[in-house]
Amino acid sequence: MSKLAQKFRLLNQPIIWWLFSIAWLGVVCGLAFLWNLGNTGLVDETEPLFAEAARQMTVTGNWITPYFNEATRFDKPPLIYWLMALGYQFLGVNPWAVRLPSALAAILLTLGCFFTLRRFSGSLAAWIGAALVAFNPQTLVWARTGVSDMLLSCCLGSALLCFFWGYSQEGKGQRWYFACYLFLGLAVLTKGPVGIVLPGMIIFTFLLYVGKLRQVMGEMRLLQGSLIFLIVTVPWYALVTWQNGAAFIDSFFGYHNLERFTSVVNRHSAPWYFYFLVVLLGFLPWSAYLPVALLKLEFWRVSHWRRQPRVQQLGIFAFFWLVSIFLFFTIAVTKLPSYVLPLIPAAAILVALLFSDAQSTQRRSFFWSGVVNFLLLMVLAIAFIYSPEFIGKDRSAPNLAELLVQSGIPIWGFLTWLTTALIVALFLSAKKYWRWLWSVNFLGFIAFILFVFSPVTFLVDSARQLPLREISATITQLRQPEEEVLMVGFGKPSVVFYTQQPVEFFTRRGQVAAYIKETLATPRASSSVLLLLEPKYIDRLKLEANEYQILSQKLAYLLVRVEREILRKK
Repeated sequence: MSKLAQKFRLLNQPIIWWLFSIAWLGVVCGLAFLWNLGNTGLVDETEPLFAEAARQMTVTGNWITPYFNEATRFDKPPLIYWLMALGYQFLGVNPWAVRLPSALAAILLTLGCFFTLRRFSGSLAAWIGAALVAFNPQTLVWARTGVSDMLLSCCLGSALLCFFWGYSQEGKGQRWYFACYLFLGLAVLTKGPVGIVLPGMIIFTFLLYVGKLRQVMGEMRLLQGSLIFLIVTVPWYALVTWQNGAAFIDSFFGYHNLERFTSVVNRHSAPWYFYFLVVLLGFLPWSAYLPVALLKLEFWRVSHWRRQPRVQQLGIFAFFWLVSIFLFFTIAVTKLPSYVLPLIPAAAILVALLFSDAQSTQRRSFFWSGVVNFLLLMVLAIAFIYSPEFIGKDRSAPNLAELLVQSGIPIWGFLTWLTTALIVALFLSAKKYWRWLWSVNFLGFIAFILFVFSPVTFLVDSARQLPLREISATITQLRQPEEEVLMVGFGKPSVVFYTQQPVEFFTRRGQVAAYIKETLATPRASSSVLLLLEPKYIDRLKLEANEYQILSQKLAYLLVRVEREILRKK
């Protein structure tokens, strides 16, 4: 336990410590992950894909093969779908049920880091670490999004934390190793082979570094652990392959795993330095202290770390955790910001260890990290003033920039981070306050969530997603039996989720006529179709005013009914 933590003798009393910790974790997790979690609609384009695939499982009773819009969806394994579908049973089919698995995963990961830091570094590090894990842009966004990224981060992080708990007990931590294998299996059920490749690489390089590879491999009981892992993973992979054969193998293992690593998929390319920017911005404002936290480890002193007791090697383990994930995805050709989400807990642990060590506040490098902290916050404050100009053209919400200015949110963002920056500068003026710089960022982030992040989510939802929900409700009310829904110019899967009907998506007008001609010979109960499109596509489809019926118009979207025969002739 650090000298600073020892000064808080009152908080170290067991009952008071537990009460304070529960309150602390309640505020951190409640505000970051649960507050207004499901009070906005699903965000196109990815979130509804997961939500609808999970709903289809409850409708069809097929819990093996995921489907979206009447087509198989082999992008991800089923664990996230199963959890969402379970949520539907208790909460109904709504955004709360869709996002709750991600939020609960973030809470579990935060608790894991909290108790790990408490065990191996002390109470102060635990409290700081919990705040850092939760209060950063990467975690905040993905913990509130109904996709598999946060669940993967939780399973990977939990597996690695369980490994370290077992490792620290020097041959007596078998139960922790078994828990590690369990979480590895769940990670593979969340996102495939990466769930075993990444933690395997981290554990292997760490053990090689500390010179305990052979010894710990014996302690881990690989045979029994492999059995746990296989029991968790093999049944679904065997059943889905049995149901779908080569279609699953080629799509899941070939396209969504191997090709994403070796080539650019879906135009998600980026320069080699991409993840430096992602970590800098995604771990704000704590990223200002990450370089000094890494240097403080003096990782080049291999013999020093090999002499340390296992219980004192959490920092170097977090180093390998962070660096391995960073390098792995830097090498991968397809790049997305969410790929490095699993390194955020390691970064939080490293920075928490830095702040909880009172001696580190005497370093000049720590001071300059505080200066970088100040500068980053000033840049962030100024960026909020000009944020409406940064919004690109979004056909789904053409007036979003104007609405943002009218809301006053940019001003609140500017004031929030300007005030935080000025208090950071004030604390930097006296060395005795350096150790409390984390608390300034923490309070600034709380203000950001309350006055900026939450209002922005409601604003974007009302401008971008609400029109689609309203039109989806109209489709549900006015759609005739067997009447098809065609969406032209947009690809918004949330319409499938909210209407609970299949939708045909077309990017070009010529595809519509071709589709109608192809399906004309097929007997249809309805002679008309519903078109959901931009108003300009009415002219592009060469439809006269008397050839269609307007059912609804919401901002960028127009819903009309057209006879199939009319479209065939266009």
